[in-house]
Amino acid sequence: MIEAVAVATITILAVISPGADFAMVTRNSMMRSRRAGVLTSVGISLGVLVHVAYSMAGIGLLISRSIVIFSAIKFAGAAYLIYLGITMLRARKGDASTDSREAAPLSDLAALRIGFLTNALNPKTTLFVVSLFTQVIRVDTPLLTQLGYGAFMSLAHLGWFVLVAFAFSSEAARRFVATSRHIIERAIGTILFGLGIALATASLQKA
Repeated sequence: MIEAVAVATITILAVISPGADFAMVTRNSMMRSRRAGVLTSVGISLGVLVHVAYSMAGIGLLISRSIVIFSAIKFAGAAYLIYLGITMLRARKGDASTDSREAAPLSDLAALRIGFLTNALNPKTTLFVVSLFTQVIRVDTPLLTQLGYGAFMSLAHLGWFVLVAFAFSSEAARRFVATSRHIIERAIGTILFGLGIALATASLQKA
């Protein structure tokens, strides 16, 4: 019981803390559509399952004890965030990608892929899931219970980010985007770029 409460509490706190996942759902919901935001959320929840799978397979323990492996994951995540940030920062005022939802719709597959890659390459989620499976969840915890924990982590991400998608695709958000679309795109791009640089710098300092 104590283990389940600890897993649930840590999961909820980790999910609602702002990061790359939040930035991408917010961006796709505001700049594209509610559907794009929801599908990005689905992609994020699927990305969580990747972390759960390797943690249950025992690879998570190896990652937690290997600076080299974890640094490689951090560099990959940093590179992806920097790429996304630069893509948004390069958008010019008047571009179809920033001035019209309808002009450049985001396909369902693209929205899923963005969410999946943002989470699967997110060192924050790696650390969160690996820590749970190595520090909180006991080795003798039944497999079905561990699977249940993994499902809860994924569903918690899905539920939270779907709420975020609905909130940031509201009429009020759309009206705000209509007048500040380019600024929002640049702001989110700056955040993602900054997160990527911070991750890369931290990895270099520990190397």
